[in-house]
Amino acid sequence: MSDLPRKAVTRTAKLATLPIGFAGRATWGLGRRIGGKSAEIVSRELQQRTADQLFKVLGELKGGAMKFGQALSVFESALPEEVAGPYRAALTKLQEAAPPMPTRTVHAVLTERLGEDWRELFLEFEDKPSAAASIGQVHRAVWHDGREVAVKVQYPGAGEALLSDLAQLSRFARLLGPLIPGMDIKPLITELRNRVAEELDYGLEAQAQQEHAEEFADDPDVVVPEVVHQSEQVLVTEWIDGWPLADIITDGTLEQRDRAGQLLARFLFSGPARTGLLHADPHPGNFRLLPPVGAEDDDADSLEERIGEFRLGVLDFGTVDRLPGGLPDTIGEALRTTLEGDAEAVYDLLREEGFVRETIDLDPDAVLDYLLPIIEPAAVEEFTFTRTWMRTQAARIADPRSPAHQLGRQLNLPPAYLLIHRVTLSTIGVLCQLNATVRLREELEDWLPGFLPDSGSDDETDGGTEGGTEG
Repeated sequence: MSDLPRKAVTRTAKLATLPIGFAGRATWGLGRRIGGKSAEIVSRELQQRTADQLFKVLGELKGGAMKFGQALSVFESALPEEVAGPYRAALTKLQEAAPPMPTRTVHAVLTERLGEDWRELFLEFEDKPSAAASIGQVHRAVWHDGREVAVKVQYPGAGEALLSDLAQLSRFARLLGPLIPGMDIKPLITELRNRVAEELDYGLEAQAQQEHAEEFADDPDVVVPEVVHQSEQVLVTEWIDGWPLADIITDGTLEQRDRAGQLLARFLFSGPARTGLLHADPHPGNFRLLPPVGAEDDDADSLEERIGEFRLGVLDFGTVDRLPGGLPDTIGEALRTTLEGDAEAVYDLLREEGFVRETIDLDPDAVLDYLLPIIEPAAVEEFTFTRTWMRTQAARIADPRSPAHQLGRQLNLPPAYLLIHRVTLSTIGVLCQLNATVRLREELEDWLPGFLPDSGSDDETDGGTEGGTEG
């Protein structure tokens, strides 16, 4: 495996194989149908080949292409099942793994950033990476004080690669758009580009992670590893074991999936309230389901009996939204008034915050009808998130003949809410992948400002959106 391709012309050529490959496989499929194979079989084979190439190209490039693939992967729940099946395995791979950097490159980065005697910092260091993602890969090691640690090493040229890939992917947005019905791909790519600098800054990441680690140090439900050491392009944190959320999605028991889903929702809404930061990269590769404290010797039956004590391990704080007052009160107030059926109050809130532009007039009752199906999980004591429900919502909004589609096109998403919106959608996508039954309303009542009457303050409202697009 060669080093991360850095030259724009090389990366552009690789990315160009995606749409060209789509066209080539369509021609191949036509030939197979002429040869007598059924359209259903050919279509399935075609989609599998496309999924394989998607992983191969995005995984090899890493950088922005890999980041885009990870962002896209959490939305696969919205795809029709006949399309989602072939893509699911390939996209899940993007959440947990990618072709690794050569060992010589890893050693060169460590020498440059930690010094010639970098090996003296570790009692052990595994050259084979334990995980690889969009801008760096993780190596398991033992720190000089005996602690097990995760060493994240940034790919050389990752910044150039991120910007180059995302610029090229913007050109292909129209071709990639059909992968996720009802989702505009271009704003997603633009938002990813806007956050490149902070993602590359391991100093910012270390600060955000340490703030979470200190806040959740004694939390019975959430575990955030402590930061051990940080320098440019290298971040060392405590190691945590556990089951990757991707494994729980594919092989977890019903109880494990429900517990993981509940904790994921809890972390999403409690994090901003407790730290003023929103973890903004909620794909399954960044989460682990951890057994209870002291359960090392428990057998499977004992563990299942203690499922309510399982904890959520949270990794990768490279992208965060800074929300000094927590999530904006407006979100909670809009949810509450929608559930109360107060169409005029909801409409006034949305117009005040810029979700409805001043130049546009909409029917408040139509806006209420648009929102109610989306917020169904908050209307009941517990809700089972399924791919079917997600696909139904996506289809309702994506169908040009649907009133929801026509109304949705007239709504606006203010910049301060852009990242919050993407994180919420992504988290819902993961909950649907888990097929988890979650007491979402309980978490909203505990942590979302404005959801309960008179639960917020003017100061919090002002602070909630200030700096909402910072990281």
